[in-house]
Amino acid sequence: MILILLAVMLTAALCVIAWYLATWALPVMVAVETFRFIHATEAGFLLSVLAAATAALLSVGLVLLALFKARNPILGLLARAVFVIPAMIAGYAVVHGVTHTAIESAIALKLLCGTAGLITGIAALINLNGFGELAPQA
Repeated sequence: MILILLAVMLTAALCVIAWYLATWALPVMVAVETFRFIHATEAGFLLSVLAAATAALLSVGLVLLALFKARNPILGLLARAVFVIPAMIAGYAVVHGVTHTAIESAIALKLLCGTAGLITGIAALINLNGFGELAPQA
């Protein structure tokens, strides 16, 4: 019982941390995968870091451009989904990594991790909507 309570408290703490870092899930995932791909082609460490940083900036720029300039609501919804889904995956993975040894029930583990992923996705959506205040008014 104490171990489960500790897992829930640690999950809450990780959700708070993930809440603040959820905005950066998409560029971090894009940067990591770009780095891995470029580095696997033996292009060198510096070129891999440069390509990863460029890809991360482009990913955020494209999502924000789609949000600010899209007249079609489906395009805006897709841009939000592209931004929110990596945050949900990251929230799920963080909580699963911490609590998988403490919670024996697979159902309880999936519910806890799914809830944390949902909360992290909502946080990313709220943070993304905060970028709307920076948009130029047309």
